[in-house]
Amino acid sequence: MTSNEQARVTIEQMKSPIGRPASQRATLIGLGLNKIGRRSSLVDTPSVRGMIAKVAHLVRVVDAE
Repeated sequence: MTSNEQARVTIEQMKSPIGRPASQRATLIGLGLNKIGRRSSLVDTPSVRGMIAKVAHLVRVVDAE
């Protein structure tokens, strides 16, 4: 895989962050999400995977290329 062909992961927000800790809200914003149904495509790195794991109950992975 060349530098131009980085693996990407697409996530979709499924639940609201209302009533969740501030760190989880900040994680959603860091992932580029802020409303239910929004999708974000990010480079698949260990740090992004860790962020997804932190808010796994609020998001779903649509596809990992």
